[in-house]
Amino acid sequence: MKRIPIVATLVVLALAGCMIALGIWQLHRATWKEALLAEYADNARQPPIAFPAVPRPDEHLLYRRARGNCLEVTGWTARGGSSRAGESGWRHIGQCRTGAEGPGMTVDFGWSRSADNPAARISGPVSGVMDFDRDHVFILVADRPVPGLAPGAVPSPENIPNNHRAYAVQWFIFAALALIIYAIALRRRLIGTDNQPPSA
Repeated sequence: MKRIPIVATLVVLALAGCMIALGIWQLHRATWKEALLAEYADNARQPPIAFPAVPRPDEHLLYRRARGNCLEVTGWTARGGSSRAGESGWRHIGQCRTGAEGPGMTVDFGWSRSADNPAARISGPVSGVMDFDRDHVFILVADRPVPGLAPGAVPSPENIPNNHRAYAVQWFIFAALALIIYAIALRRRLIGTDNQPPSA
């Protein structure tokens, strides 16, 4: 009778252990993400604050309502985005001068089907919801679009997926399948060996 293959068994057990560890890690990530989403939802209910003078990344302010003063738009960028009605088109991002010095303020002034810059001259107070742009810098998504633009999609924590528990279940299933498949293969190997007729 052949013995249980030690190396193969250890490899399978190690792989299954890694999968279980990844599943547990995903459960911890799910708890962290749930707390973060709860914080974001609470941010949306808080009173407005002044737009940060230095728009450095700070996730604790994400989805918080804010306001600032756009003295002048110094440059425009058109980026792909959706309208509030869910249509695909272009978001019109303006770089605002807010004073004599400083980085200024980035504002999403609205949406259109065209990538052309808005013709309206913009100057004055702006209010909206803070979001991160693609460079992970704060951007203020304006409540009211400028003339010639339609309202853009409102950033919301409800659009952030939290699939970590599903990923954890997948890792646990993978670990269970690996152990079951190996157990079946091992059983067939041992039974097959025992059932072999003795040699003459």
